[in-house]
Amino acid sequence: MKTQLDEIIKQVYTKNNKNLFTFLTGAGISADSGIPTYRGTDGIWVKGTKFHKPEEFGTFKYFKENPEEVWQYTLFRKKMFENAEPNQSHREIVEIENLLQDKFHLITQNIDNLHRRAGTKRIYEIHGNNREIKCADGCKEIAYLPVEIQGKDINEDLSERDIELLKCKECGGWMRPNILWFDERYDEKTNKKFSSLKIAKNSGILFIVGTSGATNLPMAIAETTLKYGGTIVDINTEDNLFTTLIKDKKNKISIRETSTTALKEIKEILNENLKKHTL
Repeated sequence: MKTQLDEIIKQVYTKNNKNLFTFLTGAGISADSGIPTYRGTDGIWVKGTKFHKPEEFGTFKYFKENPEEVWQYTLFRKKMFENAEPNQSHREIVEIENLLQDKFHLITQNIDNLHRRAGTKRIYEIHGNNREIKCADGCKEIAYLPVEIQGKDINEDLSERDIELLKCKECGGWMRPNILWFDERYDEKTNKKFSSLKIAKNSGILFIVGTSGATNLPMAIAETTLKYGGTIVDINTEDNLFTTLIKDKKNKISIRETSTTALKEIKEILNENLKKHTL
């Protein structure tokens, strides 16, 4: 694996176009920080929601009918995220970015802010993030969640002040988390749909880390990279939907190791080549 990856890294770095090194990350990369994955048996949706199926609770339709319940759960997650710390995988990605500079991009499905807290700069959050809010009726620009609103325990209700701060100053309706729910479509404003696909088109290598490909934009990103001649490096501990996508492709590598181990190996390959001035 190392020899094949070493050769591809050399080739991509020396290209004049389609020379980006792109990392696509999902919930698996945050598991070592203590944040449950979404659909696992111990997943974040199983803990504290009335419905155990994310496709039922995590929807705009459910929010419109039950805004206080959804905000209570959102603030429970906020507290969980804030109590977590970036892990070694997040830090390895920062070090890789420092080596690659403007040839590096990170596309993440995670809304937990751990990549940013670790220090990643070139980042596209395609499922939104937990730092921002927007009017549920679409009448106001994206804003930051007021600092007065704190994370909560799972059974802790919203205060009157919380509710006041979570109402739109334009129309008086509810503000909502700036995240993608299961009954919504990707767009550019919140989800960087077209930006991420453009990056995928110009990626010589797409490293897929800790995500199974269960949503359509990540899969479209991988398909775009393949279409324009890039290599897919699937870094997951188990086979997944990306495995099926790349099964019969020549420009692919599958790595069945932990994200920390694989990212450290990638960083070492980059370092070795930089020292030899062969990149």
